[in-house]
Amino acid sequence: MASSMEDRKELEGVLAVWKPAGWTSHDVVAKVRALTRMRRIGHAGTLDPGVTGVLPLCLGRATRAVEYLQELPKAYDAVVRLGVATDTEDLTGTVTETADASHVTGEMVREALARFTGEIEQVPPMYSAVKIGGRRLYELAREGKTVERTARRVTIHSLELRFAELGGPEPRIGFSVVCSKGTYIRTLCVDIGRALGVPAAMESLVRTMSAGLRESDCLTLERIAELAASGGLAEALLPVDRALGQYPRVDVGAAAAARAVQGQRIRMPQAATGGLVRLYGEGRFVGLFEADVGEGVLKPVKVFASADEFGRGTARQRTDDPKARG
Repeated sequence: MASSMEDRKELEGVLAVWKPAGWTSHDVVAKVRALTRMRRIGHAGTLDPGVTGVLPLCLGRATRAVEYLQELPKAYDAVVRLGVATDTEDLTGTVTETADASHVTGEMVREALARFTGEIEQVPPMYSAVKIGGRRLYELAREGKTVERTARRVTIHSLELRFAELGGPEPRIGFSVVCSKGTYIRTLCVDIGRALGVPAAMESLVRTMSAGLRESDCLTLERIAELAASGGLAEALLPVDRALGQYPRVDVGAAAAARAVQGQRIRMPQAATGGLVRLYGEGRFVGLFEADVGEGVLKPVKVFASADEFGRGTARQRTDDPKARG
């Protein structure tokens, strides 16, 4: 059967999952492992159980890209409830403060949001996975403990107001944000409330973009199960180089690609600039290479292609030979 054939070969690529509410990111990985009978699966960015949205999974050799995908900006749609604060910074927690926020105006909201674009500092919430003294903060929080946390710098690339339902004692505002890795949207909601002079908590959150992937790229867990059963999941995977599109592309010939796929350094094409690049040989993705302008070579960082894809024995030069032909 098709499904048994798919089970016997290792899938490779990026699977964009639309994570449902109530599932942890690890739950999603475990589910896909069970469906594919694969162990080599990793996710590129944790989502809290109550959050829905884009969760990229890397399968097979694509797991080597997880560390790069995690570094990319992410986008969210959030809803903030003003006039109420909780111990978890969202509405799942215990209410710790209330106040009438009916005086908040649209102009006040827009001015407050404008304060949070660019590089800002955030104090990680107690209900987070940050470790202090070898223990997760959420473990300490569940014991009723609060500890001092060091502020971290994050970047808010854009912050736009989506709607504002004002006038009542607990107004609601919605915003879209594009931010750097490590940004706590719950904390951003609380800080926006603080800028408005009222308590605040996150009401809901949807991740709309991660690793350049959006909802239109995603499959539900139900659809993934159907494709795994029919043997069609391989065709639904996205090539790993698509998710690495933030790095410049460099193309070389077949001979240079054959050396590169063996982990050798190759001569840097004149068109290349310094930094991390995606290397292609005859249109096929080889891997991530570091362009060293000083030495004029491309150095392997992460090779994703196999020697079989480009032929064996093309090159026999030493890996550290900077004069390898391009």
